[in-house]
Amino acid sequence: MTAEPPAEPADAAATGDRPRGISRRGLFLGTAGGVVGGAVLGGGGGLLAGRAIAQDDSDSALQYPFYTGLHQAGIETPPQRYSMFMAFDMAAGTTATDLQVLLARWSASIAQLMAGQTIGQVEPARTDAVAGDTGEALDLGPSGLTVTLGLGPDLFDARFGLAAKRPPKLRALPTLPSDQLAAATTGGELGLQACADDPQVAYHAIRDLARMARGTATTRWTVMGFGRASAGPHQKTPRNLMGFKDGTRNISTPEEYRKFVWVDDGPAWMRGGSYQVVRKIQMNIEIWDADAVHDQQAVFGRTKNEGAPLSGRVEHDTPDFGAEKGGSPVIPPTSHIALAAHENNGGVKILRRGYNYTDGLDQFAQLDAGLLFIAYMNDPEHFVRLQTKLGSVDRLNEYISHIGSALFAVPPAPKRGGYIGERLFS
Repeated sequence: MTAEPPAEPADAAATGDRPRGISRRGLFLGTAGGVVGGAVLGGGGGLLAGRAIAQDDSDSALQYPFYTGLHQAGIETPPQRYSMFMAFDMAAGTTATDLQVLLARWSASIAQLMAGQTIGQVEPARTDAVAGDTGEALDLGPSGLTVTLGLGPDLFDARFGLAAKRPPKLRALPTLPSDQLAAATTGGELGLQACADDPQVAYHAIRDLARMARGTATTRWTVMGFGRASAGPHQKTPRNLMGFKDGTRNISTPEEYRKFVWVDDGPAWMRGGSYQVVRKIQMNIEIWDADAVHDQQAVFGRTKNEGAPLSGRVEHDTPDFGAEKGGSPVIPPTSHIALAAHENNGGVKILRRGYNYTDGLDQFAQLDAGLLFIAYMNDPEHFVRLQTKLGSVDRLNEYISHIGSALFAVPPAPKRGGYIGERLFS
């Protein structure tokens, strides 16, 4: 494993450019400024040097770097076992300087959290002092933590002088077929996605970053996910809560990432970034569980055990959408895989990085659970195109409801000494 540089002295993370008129101390006030980077990885966080990503075992020492100057971690990074997502709005009366300071403080703290460090004293020398870090992740290690920060469309307005910096592709998602969105789980001006192989590490990251934002940003909605519901390269395909494999044909090669995920147009501050769509999809679990397996397979277009397309024998067989049996398509045209397949959508692909979730019981005393759908793409219109088709005729709609939604622009990762979104203010 590549050796890491020694820890930097306090406030060393602020040695690069910072908002004009803000002192280095003021910029990072409230965080321990020293940051230790993670182990060296390949571009975008795909490989830990000397360590194969094919392993599915949990490794508390696994860490990813923050200051790459390339893509933010948590996109191309092999999906971890747990996640926590939280959306925020900037507080009333805040200014562009407040936003800059928050992004800078968050960035410095994310770097420390991803290195398995605290972001302040857990047990201050003065017993009457408030702890800088809540402490629940002490001794748990980095556990492969990544935190990915996104900027919502509503952030780009006159309040912060960013209207002219909004990418043309960053606009509120239109109303889509099958939408049953609740205001309490929709929208957001800032978004944080934390993923880790230990649920307490992911929770701790969001908890402490939200705590840091008090007075500057207010929490809007959150979902805690488990059991990654999309596969990364070289990972065994996981299952969603309907019992079917999810992520079999996910984006996996560098060529696909360049073509479908990373932004290479629009404002300079977004190049190397991506767009993130977050959807909270509630599943009618108990109704689904009463359906016959042969019908469930027709809904997905795959077998339940193996995950093979109905036209094939093993999971990774290429679906044959033209195959027929007895004069009828082997894979129903209204099945989920037929409607979502890139062959049937002009070649369009999106990177899926979802997680299962559960919220206990609903108002009818039935299981309240579903999918925290997270996807990345270089054009949100790709998601709109796919979901317009799926929301109209997908047989899966009988068993699901889209109850939450948000869209974020995810800037590239900063270089050491910088912060996420810094070029927005230059």
